[in-house]
Amino acid sequence: MSSDPTVLARDAAATGTAQVIPIDEARPHRRLHICLLGYRSAPFGGGQGIYLKYLSKALVEAGHQVDVISGQPYPHLDPRVKLIKMPGMNLFETGLGSIRPHHLRSMTNVIEWTSKLTGGFAEPYCFGRRVVKYLKRHGRHYDIIHDNQSLSFGMLTLQKLGFPLITTIHHPITSDLDIALKAAKNWRERVLIRRWHSFIAMQRQVAPQLHHVVTVSERSREDIAAAFGMQPAAIQLVHCGIDTDEFRPLGNVPKVARRLMATVSADQPLKGMRYLLEAMAEILPRYPDLQLLMVGNIREGSEVDQLISRLKLREHIVTVSGISTEQLVHFYNEAEVAVVPSVYEGFGLPAGEAMACGTALVSTDGGALPEVTGDAALQVPVRDSASMAKAIDTLLADADLRRRYELAGRKRMEDIFCWQRAAGQMLDYYEQVLRSENG
Repeated sequence: MSSDPTVLARDAAATGTAQVIPIDEARPHRRLHICLLGYRSAPFGGGQGIYLKYLSKALVEAGHQVDVISGQPYPHLDPRVKLIKMPGMNLFETGLGSIRPHHLRSMTNVIEWTSKLTGGFAEPYCFGRRVVKYLKRHGRHYDIIHDNQSLSFGMLTLQKLGFPLITTIHHPITSDLDIALKAAKNWRERVLIRRWHSFIAMQRQVAPQLHHVVTVSERSREDIAAAFGMQPAAIQLVHCGIDTDEFRPLGNVPKVARRLMATVSADQPLKGMRYLLEAMAEILPRYPDLQLLMVGNIREGSEVDQLISRLKLREHIVTVSGISTEQLVHFYNEAEVAVVPSVYEGFGLPAGEAMACGTALVSTDGGALPEVTGDAALQVPVRDSASMAKAIDTLLADADLRRRYELAGRKRMEDIFCWQRAAGQMLDYYEQVLRSENG
């Protein structure tokens, strides 16, 4: 019987026996040329763009050559990382009216436009088609192709063509769909939500056929296995990292009294903004100068926008968006308390970033957040605004307790979740995959 960890994973997937796949201690002995793929990778459009930015940087710093192929909106990358732009139609920013006659010469463009016209989301599928065409011509020199959750049919094509392919799945989007459906107000909203998430059918077909899958948390491993009919043993775990050199305490930045901070997509039910707003309203009589700095946008007339008006919180909330990483770190350092109110997280980068900056944190127990925070944050149940209010109140009222959590959070990120450690584990996995592909 083979002792190779990847072969063991395949055997486990076939037999249904779960096991933990060990990470080798040895690092790769040769310089790799790595290609990372991302169908949309804006650094503030979600965790996937952040993942590409910092994983590529850490791999370069470990001595490897890294290219990133990305659709729009493009990532912000370290200057040592080469960006290969793979433009699509980017209809979520340009709108349906942006189509021009020359676009119709491409069947992939027609598919993307037609899908958006009917309420669908075809970007991952179309990105896969474009990447296959490009890599067939220009990609044979890469040692590893690492896809960041496009989970498109194109990835299966690359695998069949013999490319050494690895796929990161951050968490199953089925979780997003379930939460969005529960938050829908009527059947029309549910129809639109189901249509937009129709790409999940492709993911359900693709994921079980991929040979090498990696995820970012134990909770995500369990949820991916359940959602896509896979064995947990066939999914490698490599935690995300936090750039602890970039996200760090700034000794010259004073705290702003009674300031909370949240990095959240306000209009996504998954992110739990409603519960944070309700918690704020509950403690506002005790802290009339309470302020929330929210990194993200609130759409005018949205449910969250209406809730802010109902709870009379408008003057207590400041929103910022499109800011630099330096500004983000500055804001974390100014906040007395950071809050992550999410109903579900496959990892929880905002929690890790706040802790790395030495900011006391209140976090829900949604998804993988307990894995990230451990005992270095105050943890509350999901969808429990009363418990969240109590936890925020506890930290605002006790400077010594805040200081203990500030120190504990920073230490946890340095010890467990720095990107150097994450990149080292990923490189070990690359080497396992290459041995299995070549053996």
